Amino acid sequence: METLMATYGSDSDESDSSPPSTRIGSSGEDSGKVLVTSEEADPLPPPPLDLLHPPNFVDVSSLTRGSRVRNFPHIEGNYSLHIFIPVLIPSTTRNQMTIFMKKLASLIPNLYAVDADYALSDLCKDDKKLDQVLLSREFHVSLGRTVAIQVHQIDSIVAMLRQKFQCQRRYYMEFNKWDFFMNDEKTRSFLSLEVTGGGLPEITKQIHSVDEIYRLHGLPEFYKNPRPHISMLWASGDISHRLKQAIDELDKSQSNVSSSRRHTFMCKFSSIVCKIGKKTYDICKLPD
Repeated sequence: METLMATYGSDSDESDSSPPSTRIGSSGEDSGKVLVTSEEADPLPPPPLDLLHPPNFVDVSSLTRGSRVRNFPHIEGNYSLHIFIPVLIPSTTRNQMTIFMKKLASLIPNLYAVDADYALSDLCKDDKKLDQVLLSREFHVSLGRTVAIQVHQIDSIVAMLRQKFQCQRRYYMEFNKWDFFMNDEKTRSFLSLEVTGGGLPEITKQIHSVDEIYRLHGLPEFYKNPRPHISMLWASGDISHRLKQAIDELDKSQSNVSSSRRHTFMCKFSSIVCKIGKKTYDICKLPD
């Protein structure tokens, strides 16, 4: 947008530095004459489409309630950076998760699947759709903040990440605690599964490694006390109180199950991915 303003001007530019066209009326010695400025005589051509829609452009008007919207303004030449561990929920756990989701939908009707356009209450009407849209999709554990970087930083960041994580070993991640989180602007609440047992030391170490690379590039580091998790559902505004009540109620309904094993699933760490704009980079990938 700044590039467009610089090329084609804005309302403020026209009022401050470009005088309006002068048109003489039908009376006086210049009757019938119209003075035309050079701008009217030679209008600027329409802007090229790639200037209107750069590679990482997000058309907010086309996004629906369930879609993610960047939390920082788009600036020409900047790209969104996100570093994460991909996570898939094992098929053996999905039946248990389906039961939990249906109970949750009855308690809080205005929850939506993260990165999707579906309300949880609608998904719960069809087990197959719930599995396909929500439970079978790829989630992620973030290893750093999602931030904007400049184009000249891309190669350096990717190279440092690959060097830092070239000797990763496989480990298991245990997602064993439901909890709620909020975005920095407190405009959205998220229901998430947190890693509090197996895998926590390894993920924490990986987060610190990403922090080192962020520091070298002048980027904001991750939260001081990181809590690795996958976010599965979201709602508008701060509904943390309602989410806490729902989690407590669902925990009570499973009082006969060991608290350390409720809603738990485990999966193997197998890769780290870096997404910059619309391009995805494999940072490390362990063989199956």
